[in-house]
Amino acid sequence: MAKRTFQTLQLLPAALVILSAAIFTCVEAQPLKLTASVVSSPVDFGQQSSEATNKKQNNRPGQLPHPPEISEDSKPVAAAATYSYEFSQPEFYVRHIVIEHDADGRGKITFKRLNEETSVEEPIELSPAVLARLTELWKALRFLESQEDYQAEKQFPHLGTMRIGMTQGARKRTAEFNWSNNASATALVTEYRRVADQAIFVFDISVARENQPLNAPKLMEYMETAMKRNWLSDPQQLIPLLKEISTDDHVPLIARNHALRLLKKLEK
Repeated sequence: MAKRTFQTLQLLPAALVILSAAIFTCVEAQPLKLTASVVSSPVDFGQQSSEATNKKQNNRPGQLPHPPEISEDSKPVAAAATYSYEFSQPEFYVRHIVIEHDADGRGKITFKRLNEETSVEEPIELSPAVLARLTELWKALRFLESQEDYQAEKQFPHLGTMRIGMTQGARKRTAEFNWSNNASATALVTEYRRVADQAIFVFDISVARENQPLNAPKLMEYMETAMKRNWLSDPQQLIPLLKEISTDDHVPLIARNHALRLLKKLEK
């Protein structure tokens, strides 16, 4: 018994040594975990620094920022253009004509006949087909940018003097000639003359229906001739008018029948 007690007492110091070593190991292990945590932190910081550097490189000094996109509504709008045509020949039956219209084809015509002191002024509205032809001819001339003199070397004053003009904002130009070798200028004044002939016919037939119905048959004959010779700018635009004439009891029957015949030709 005494021997066992003695052996036990001998083992106690060894156990205490083992226990102390275990506690010391635990205490020493804890700082290692903290150290590992601290060491991993610079790696994350380096990644964040790299990302921050990339962001700075995208907006580095000296690099101009992208300009903001300009919407269509904020873009400056060019001033609308207005157009004019003038014809003058004192010895002609219709001796003076002025046509003025905007980019939409709305405007007025003023004309004066031989031996008449007062001018007639009527509103006009160009058909889409006529307006398209005129617009293309103006573009072909590049009228406001050009300084071309459209007058040919050979003069034909007996044919009358023509003036074409265009205004857009502060820019304005007028050109005058009685004969031109420029194909676009010649086509332009020819087109305007057709516009004038059609507008004057509409005025004359309106007067005849109201006050001079006996003139209606001659005017219908003129219209048929003008259609055959391409004197009118857009005969299709006259279809509503012809329908009215064909049912108008104020004009002679011969004029109404003539209107029906012209309608059939236009509606083919």
